[in-house]
Amino acid sequence: MIMTAVSKFRLALVQMSVGSSTADNLARAARLVKEAAAPSSGGPGAQIVVLPECFNSPYGTQYFSQYAEPVPDGASCAALSAMARDSGVHLVGGSLPERAGDVLYNTCTVWSPDGALLTKYRKMHLFDIDIPGKIRFQESETLTPGCSLASFSTPFCRVGLGICYDLRFSDLAAIYARQGCDLLIYPGAFNMTTGPAHWELLARARSLDNQVYTALVSPARDPAASYVAWGHSLVTSPWGEVVASTQADEGIVYADIDLAELKTIRENVPLTRQRRLDLYQTVWKQA
Repeated sequence: MIMTAVSKFRLALVQMSVGSSTADNLARAARLVKEAAAPSSGGPGAQIVVLPECFNSPYGTQYFSQYAEPVPDGASCAALSAMARDSGVHLVGGSLPERAGDVLYNTCTVWSPDGALLTKYRKMHLFDIDIPGKIRFQESETLTPGCSLASFSTPFCRVGLGICYDLRFSDLAAIYARQGCDLLIYPGAFNMTTGPAHWELLARARSLDNQVYTALVSPARDPAASYVAWGHSLVTSPWGEVVASTQADEGIVYADIDLAELKTIRENVPLTRQRRLDLYQTVWKQA
């Protein structure tokens, strides 16, 4: 039998409402993942499904310790494994507060269609921001930063992971691109100050700079929450265009990731990554 490469697959971003009950959040996530994976009149079900940052708990420094669980031995990981297995999808489990001994992390887990843990990523760049009169938020008051990258292979392409504030650091995306990733996924929760200004802009920049698809997945907006998320989950193409998006309410964003189009863009506008890296190393040595 002659095997042919898959040139297109469907990605689903689950922009879900998140409340104070972990059990309710897990039940809601399971229902939406199942919906995202199911074929519909609009096309096939998604093969990769993504949940938002802190999908199982409220987002806030005052909540991280209370809701933290071990990975992969906690109830939320058990639920994620079951979701992936029951729906037969690669599931990027947004992020959850992870407890590892006395240390807390903001951690993304990835699950295979048979429910196995493929990898986990601990947020490297913690969200420490202070804009007078608008917002102050210091993740480092409770969380510890991760210190390693994480990517995973699928039958379609290789995928690189970041979480929220990681999106602002272009070097991270560039490293993933050099490692052969065609899709970058960032579960995130930009707020009402930074979201309108930078959310879409940063996604388009990461895609255009590295000729990759970029997916940003936010919780739905809850105006009554202590931290109000911007929403607007979206996917951008290697041409720097928004190919799928939503507004602030709960919903599922579907995008067909076209690897043939990605290949064409790279051929038409070659960036020759290794040659560029060699050039930069020469420049750095001379600086």
